[in-house]
Amino acid sequence: MTDTNTRSPEIRLLQSLLQGLRHDLFDDVLAYRLLPPVGQDGPATRRLPGRIRAYAAWRRHALVVAAAMLVVFVALEVSIGNNSAELFAVSGFLPAAAVLLTLARPVAAFWLSLLSTPFVAVLGDYYDDYPWPATSFVSHLVVMTVVAARTRPRTAAWMWVISAVYGAFAEAVFSRGHGSNAPPFLVVAAFALLIVTVLHVRREAREEVSAQQTVTAQERSKRTLLEERTTIARELHDVVAHHMSVVAIQAEAAPYRVENPPPELEQAFATIRENAVAALTELRRILGVVRAEDYEAPDAPQPTLADLDGLIANVRDAGLSVDATVTGAARELPQGVELSAYRIVQEALSNVLRHAPGASAKVEVSYVLGGLGLRVVNGPARGLVKPSPGAGHGITGMRERVTMLNGEMTAEATEDGGYEVAAFIPAQRDAS
Repeated sequence: MTDTNTRSPEIRLLQSLLQGLRHDLFDDVLAYRLLPPVGQDGPATRRLPGRIRAYAAWRRHALVVAAAMLVVFVALEVSIGNNSAELFAVSGFLPAAAVLLTLARPVAAFWLSLLSTPFVAVLGDYYDDYPWPATSFVSHLVVMTVVAARTRPRTAAWMWVISAVYGAFAEAVFSRGHGSNAPPFLVVAAFALLIVTVLHVRREAREEVSAQQTVTAQERSKRTLLEERTTIARELHDVVAHHMSVVAIQAEAAPYRVENPPPELEQAFATIRENAVAALTELRRILGVVRAEDYEAPDAPQPTLADLDGLIANVRDAGLSVDATVTGAARELPQGVELSAYRIVQEALSNVLRHAPGASAKVEVSYVLGGLGLRVVNGPARGLVKPSPGAGHGITGMRERVTMLNGEMTAEATEDGGYEVAAFIPAQRDAS
């Protein structure tokens, strides 16, 4: 048995070509592949009325049927000139059937068109335009073009080669000295198949670019989500570390507040302190993993809703007109809730400065039963300053904060051209 690695490159190339020929034009010749309708979201189709747009989805089928009718008309013209109804039946319906067959069985349509050509030429007595009678000339061009559009460029090349071989064979064996129209047929077919191949390659490249852009957008979205979650984790580190430090200190001081505490109680508090210190150590280690190289821990405590007035004052100094309203009985909430609420308002006001310059904004903080309500709404941009394009990272970060706290959030445009961010964060009174 000959090892394929010892064969010459020429033999391997020939084997590859023959395998491609068998796969494209011999395997599954009768495979049923109905031509689907085109989409209705094209740039030209979208402008059509609804009913016409539905019919426009079948325009490729209509073109194939029109080509089959053209073949029939050509056969009718030739048969009238020769005054032969039998000629019309042979040279009209058989090539037209091959054209229509491309809608369901494209490979079988090619072979039917090619194999019917000599019968049309001989039975129709077409010796003036041999080996391609007028009807076969048109129908075979149409069949090759449609099949090439429905398959692949390699199939188009094989169809052209096989048609060229048939033309050369028929001209050498059956022409009987008559003129040949094989050269012009092959030239026209080459141009038609070349155009189809270029369009085919262009469409595949466009689809590949579109798919790559979709994957890139998804990866960018995932990366943004991870970055936002990492930022939230860094900020909440201080909150969690504070609580764990309080637990450790209270556990260490508790035995001294009880006169003659039992050994079991002292051991329990010692265990609590050890676990709290261990948790703090692990928390700092995890923060070191997610911390960026340029990250610096903040010197000041993390902000809360008590710092909201200072934030609004800074935004007003930046030129944004802001009205702030607090409803309900203000109360102390868990630090994680207050931090997230502050960041949501901060990001929403930053978005107004970037995307709606010159607009006014309104901030509403509502202390309600069972949670905290936030609402930041702004009007449309005004003035000569152009809005800054955004990537949507701010909205992603706000959603992550709200989701982390089992809350709900909406962010959508308003009817007057502005934007509204509303969130509800379930929270109880801070028990610390």
